[in-house]
Amino acid sequence: MQLPKDPFMLLSFVNMKLRDFYPSLSAFCEDAGANEEELQKTLAEIGYSYDKNTNKFV
Repeated sequence: MQLPKDPFMLLSFVNMKLRDFYPSLSAFCEDAGANEEELQKTLAEIGYSYDKNTNKFV
């Protein structure tokens, strides 16, 4: 799966996938072939962190 390069597009894409298809960030990353640490770091750079209770970046 090709992930968006733009951090804000990535945020929107990942949150939509988490909302509609995946029970956790780990499940999404495994299916997408994404590095979970790198994804979290990229979104942290624009002020977002993963909240496992709501299963989205906030």
